[in-house]
Amino acid sequence: MTFSKELKIGTKKSHSAAENTSFVASFLRGVVSKESYKKLVSDLYFVYSAMEEEVDNLKDHPIVGQIQLSDLKRVNALEQDVRFFYGPIWRSIITPSEACQQYVNRIREVAKNEPELLVGHHYTRYLGDLSGGQILKGIAEKALALGDGQGLKFYDFEKIEDTKAYKAGYRGILDGLPITEQQANAIIVEANYAFRLNMYMFDTLEGNWIQSLLQMLISFIKGIFK
Repeated sequence: MTFSKELKIGTKKSHSAAENTSFVASFLRGVVSKESYKKLVSDLYFVYSAMEEEVDNLKDHPIVGQIQLSDLKRVNALEQDVRFFYGPIWRSIITPSEACQQYVNRIREVAKNEPELLVGHHYTRYLGDLSGGQILKGIAEKALALGDGQGLKFYDFEKIEDTKAYKAGYRGILDGLPITEQQANAIIVEANYAFRLNMYMFDTLEGNWIQSLLQMLISFIKGIFK
């Protein structure tokens, strides 16, 4: 069995669990608040900034260097989205959530100590972006009434014309990585952990959404009794 197939099978349960978190399930139904989405975008900015920086730093690594793919990079797109939601001084406004910081710390840790494990993080995020990104883009655009693609640059892979072919090529790269069986198993374990780290972020966002809803209800009730 090829490594990409092992990775897909080995993360199937984690993938399903991530898709069924309350935040993601609500998102897929078109129920998403602007505040939660803004926070999602800012957290993703920190995650991808760490990932792309570490992968670039390891461009000469025999394994990590294979996944240094400029067509996939998301930081520039996320900078545009964050600027749209938070304004021109966004760098002085946004901060990572606790769950996001945990995610970033893990990326930094494996890059330093076991660089090959970055493959698990890379696969979990980027292949997911390519697979479901356009669906999520459409949902967010409609739910948040975003026009002309503003605030949605994250989902645009302008350099990739054929997503299906690109994903096949990506899997081919995974299958050709010079890794041992032990390293392959460790990458699969790390990819499952990456899914959990994403779920922690989603749980935080769910809390933000509930808090926003409660605040709206309180404001509404206060308005009635004024």
